[in-house]
Amino acid sequence: MASLADRMRGNGRIAAGLLLNLLVSICIVFLNKWIYVHHGFPNMSLTLVHFVVTWLGLYICQKLDIFAPKSLPPSKLLLLALSFCGFVVFTNLSLQNNTIGTYQLAKAMTTPVIIVIQTLCYKKTFSTKIQLTLIPITLGVILNSYYDVKFNFLGMVFAALGVLVTSLYQVWVGAKQHELQVNSMQLLYYQAPMSSAMLLVAVPFFEPVFGEGGIFGPWSLSALLMVLLSGVIAFMVNLSIYWIIGNTSPVTYNMFGHFKFCITLFGGYVLFKDPLSINQGLGMLCTLFGILAYTHFKLSEQEGSKSKLVQRP
Repeated sequence: MASLADRMRGNGRIAAGLLLNLLVSICIVFLNKWIYVHHGFPNMSLTLVHFVVTWLGLYICQKLDIFAPKSLPPSKLLLLALSFCGFVVFTNLSLQNNTIGTYQLAKAMTTPVIIVIQTLCYKKTFSTKIQLTLIPITLGVILNSYYDVKFNFLGMVFAALGVLVTSLYQVWVGAKQHELQVNSMQLLYYQAPMSSAMLLVAVPFFEPVFGEGGIFGPWSLSALLMVLLSGVIAFMVNLSIYWIIGNTSPVTYNMFGHFKFCITLFGGYVLFKDPLSINQGLGMLCTLFGILAYTHFKLSEQEGSKSKLVQRP
């Protein structure tokens, strides 16, 4: 009975963690879009708030012994911190200048770009099945962008830059975790303040600091509360992802990611009344099919590799 009760409590905690991640992951997209559309808060300044709140949150977490910080040489993290700035800023600029559907689908291009980077720069090989899944993903994104009646050239430039820098960041994070023998929270604990300092220097060159439209401008209380809430939710997204990866299987995490993808697309069209053509809908289905196929083949290959290791004498 005790073991059954423990299992039920464990499943309850996992369900609560997944639900929290679902809520905050979707909420951060809609909340940031709301802040851009209804308050016009500057992009880089909002990203700076996210970084500072994330670092403060991680500082509290390490004080509560949720993770143990590890001393890391700053010189090893400079490029990673710079790419972290780039990927969040460009991704937020994509959200600011595109419909939520186009923003969400553009993010799906991260997988093909990572595969290209790892193939060209790290000489990593991928099976034919994995390579073929990139066709529907890419085709779906092109279809959606071509038939998007709110097509924004600048928005697509930001989306493309966001995908490129995000892909580089994800590849480098994996390499740095392996090189420095740290987990994602230990890495982010040192990376977040470095990225904050970089943005603090960059913001005055790109955005006003004081006065109308500046981070210290005459914002309404509701706008400031929205920005602060956005920072807290951004931190909760990072924390819940870390917890889910540590407490569930890759299958659960990936399948849950697809569910969030669909909910975010649907919510974007409901909340912001973005028009959706049949061809755009086909593009989204095409991309979703490619993502599901990629996940299925990737997980199958990982399970096959584990089985071979177990069977090896």
